[in-house]
Amino acid sequence: LGFSVIEDVFSPTALRERLEKPWKDWKLGTKVAIHTSLVLIIIGMGLYLLLEQNNTLKGMSTLEKIVASFFQSVSTRTAGFNTVDFSQLANPTLVFMIFLMFIGASSGSTGGGIKTSTFLLISISSIATIRGKKNIDLGKRSISAELLSKAFSIFVFAATFNLLMIFLLSITESHLDILKIVFEQVSAFATVGLSAGITAELSIYGKVLIIISMFVGRIG
Repeated sequence: LGFSVIEDVFSPTALRERLEKPWKDWKLGTKVAIHTSLVLIIIGMGLYLLLEQNNTLKGMSTLEKIVASFFQSVSTRTAGFNTVDFSQLANPTLVFMIFLMFIGASSGSTGGGIKTSTFLLISISSIATIRGKKNIDLGKRSISAELLSKAFSIFVFAATFNLLMIFLLSITESHLDILKIVFEQVSAFATVGLSAGITAELSIYGKVLIIISMFVGRIG
């Protein structure tokens, strides 16, 4: 969620202020991080449960399936832990997980990706453009052109960098499945740490490319 969000929600000072002033709202950045994260977690959990119930979730009880789906939805955008065999995931699951990893965590956190705030700004801007709106508002505040420009710049850089690395990996690792290569690359860039089971099969050139991706992704 980000250190600033945690401080705004859970710090003793913030908790004391809200007890004294119940009408006081969270900061805009806090609301963006929490609400966007919740939506992504719920969507990710639902899709994982739907797509994997007869695959990696087979044999589990209903509660175990829900918990495993929730855990993987959260972990895909942050920690990179897995409680199921990722080498057995269905292709549609890998695709939506690549999407979640690319978005990543919230601003000011230790997670990677383009960040939830960037994703939300781009989404709002795109919807506003389709609807023909000139002013873009978020939480009763107008979003400046400079902020939108930064968001689009981050997205373009991240997309271009990943496409370049995927192209190079498809050359050096031509013996591997392209979807798993994409998964490996985006996971490295977003510093997630998940793998579809091909890391050990990468050539020395592939490993170097993945290392560069992790370094660039972590610096941001």
